[in-house]
Amino acid sequence: CPDRYEDLNAAGAQCADVTVPLDHADPGGRTIRVAISRIKAADPSRRRGILLSNPGGPGGAGLDHTLRLRPALGDVADRYDLIGFDPRFLGDSTPVGCAPAAPAVPPGPVTSARQDFDRSVRAARDTARRCGRHGDNATLLPHASTRNVARDMDAIRAALGERELSYYGVSYGADLGAVYAQLFPRRADRMVLDSSTDPTATQYELFRSAGKPLEEALDAWAGWTARRHGVYALGRTAPEVRDRVRRLLDGAERRPVPVAGIRLDAPVLRLVLRQLIQHEEYDAALAGTVRDLVDAAAGRPVEPGPELAAMLDLLASPELADSMLGGAVFMCGDGGWPAGGWPADPETYWKNSQRSRADQPVFGPLVNGMTAPCAFWESEPA
Repeated sequence: CPDRYEDLNAAGAQCADVTVPLDHADPGGRTIRVAISRIKAADPSRRRGILLSNPGGPGGAGLDHTLRLRPALGDVADRYDLIGFDPRFLGDSTPVGCAPAAPAVPPGPVTSARQDFDRSVRAARDTARRCGRHGDNATLLPHASTRNVARDMDAIRAALGERELSYYGVSYGADLGAVYAQLFPRRADRMVLDSSTDPTATQYELFRSAGKPLEEALDAWAGWTARRHGVYALGRTAPEVRDRVRRLLDGAERRPVPVAGIRLDAPVLRLVLRQLIQHEEYDAALAGTVRDLVDAAAGRPVEPGPELAAMLDLLASPELADSMLGGAVFMCGDGGWPAGGWPADPETYWKNSQRSRADQPVFGPLVNGMTAPCAFWESEPA
């Protein structure tokens, strides 16, 4: 495997590229590469086949996902060759890229929710233009779809000389597994599809539907944090903690929070909260991050904790927009045309984000806002 995959190499993994058609309807036409890894079954005498996996996304590269999955598999890992892969256009597979971005215009010392939204619209339009017209993307991007990734999985199966494949997928990865089973029912052996989404919903509908469960997760976190008021001093009851978060966001919509030389507006703060609210094991990290942000908003000096520091490093990186492209090519490429059911009029996102504040005050503006470039996507699916 490539040198940067030290853990894969330490596990004795093998890496290779599988050549697949860009357009599976034209198998004799142009081809692309799909990067795969293999960790052989620990007990060859009991081997029953290959097990592919996908970590979710869309846009999640999975070449080393087998390493994270392996400890939970127990005896299963003894009986299967574990196959990781980077879906087409991601990671070490044939890539798509973007033209260099213009320097991002950071929020000023005073802003508003509408100014924040307009800035996100400009960024989304710029990303769609740069990525849609860069290099050979006009040829590649029409073939970015979950169905084509499933077809690539079957090409991996064939390249490895297997009659069937087994599979484990989480979230979007579960959706991918379901599509594979639909396309190739006689080649799907054993499958675990964890936390699948509604197959009848558009990508935009799925994105918006996250608001309510995120608010419920925030309620649970607020209760956890209130029980530790002596540590974080964010409130003695869950409503008090929630109110502290609301006031932090309301203030950031007027005056971005300065942390380590970066001004964080309300949309960015919502994204930070979204990243840390996903699992209860991050409760302490989220509480510490909110404490840091509250102090910074009050003008007190803070030394960001590791989670916030990592987020700040990412926000300062010129590659941030391009790193989101992997998810966008599938969010915008799946679900028909125009672009995965995403509305083309930016005002739709603004109105939905404002309406959502009544019952989803923290995450509603995020999941209903202009968070993806799909409204301006130029690559119609093939």
